[in-house]
Amino acid sequence: MKTNLSKKIPVAVLGATGAVGQRFVQLLADHPWFEVVALTGSVRSVGKAYGETRWVLDGDPPETARNLIIRHSTPDLPAKLVFSALPSSHAKEIEPRFAAAGYAVCSNASAYRQAAGVPLIIPEVNGDHLVLIKRQRAERGWPGLIVTSPNCTTSGLAMTLKPLDDAFGVRQVFVTTMQAVSGAGYPGVSYLDIDGNVIPYIGGEEDKIENEACILLGHIENDSRRAADFLVSAQANRVPVFDGHTLSIAVGFERKPSPEEATRVLVDFPGLDLPSAPPRPVLVRSEADRPQPRRDRSTAEGMAVTVGRIRECPILDLRMVSVVHNTLRGAASGSILNAELLVAEGYL
Repeated sequence: MKTNLSKKIPVAVLGATGAVGQRFVQLLADHPWFEVVALTGSVRSVGKAYGETRWVLDGDPPETARNLIIRHSTPDLPAKLVFSALPSSHAKEIEPRFAAAGYAVCSNASAYRQAAGVPLIIPEVNGDHLVLIKRQRAERGWPGLIVTSPNCTTSGLAMTLKPLDDAFGVRQVFVTTMQAVSGAGYPGVSYLDIDGNVIPYIGGEEDKIENEACILLGHIENDSRRAADFLVSAQANRVPVFDGHTLSIAVGFERKPSPEEATRVLVDFPGLDLPSAPPRPVLVRSEADRPQPRRDRSTAEGMAVTVGRIRECPILDLRMVSVVHNTLRGAASGSILNAELLVAEGYL
């Protein structure tokens, strides 16, 4: 899958002053296909230069973005593609306006992840679901489109399960998550609540994991997506880790593999020829104490999922541990990879 562009595609970031929006701006600064030409923000930041807003990531805002003036999130931006880092409540109203005006929207919000005709995509897992765009445009009358990225934790689960499901058929999944505080956005969880503590509740998270995993590993039938029919039970916890979600996973299969067979399948899971795609989407560690979020979250610039401790399970068939970088593969970088897939498949 190769694409040679003679000119970069102009893009905008909606909600560019938040933590995820800033991550988009940071990652797009030197992108080979995309050039940031517009940024939007809340009413209190509109009219300011981007460099005047509070930067919450490490380092400084990219020089290419510092002098861009923050605009309203209205579909009059000089771009073809917009990356949405809007809160879901705002995304629900704003994203369709852009799609109706002819923009391609790559959304990190949850507002349309489960909407009929709106693809929920991890390119290595279910890139073929982009065919839903034809239905989306026909039913909604949009010349543009919306493509969504999954919940940050679901990204790590789906990328672990996909090669195993293809090879052995997943029947049941039990997953306990230990999720980093950065997943709560900025300013996130109070220090007094999270320091030395585990919070065994993240609102709406378990439903997202259970539903989105089945959508991602489902298939397209008669221009509609059919969710996978395996069962997922999720328990979500917030832990005092800055970046990197850890998942303890137990899986039951139609055809029980040995740990060695499962390892080979995960190692052989192929990557894509796209700028943000890692050569190997899944990396397997053999050490007894890996993966760990601090040591493994940034593998392949945060775009690979690291799996380890693959062993038999006394209740289901196998158990394992996965780590995913929640603000990169699970958020901004994942949406950028979706946009690259749109370009490669001719939607832009």
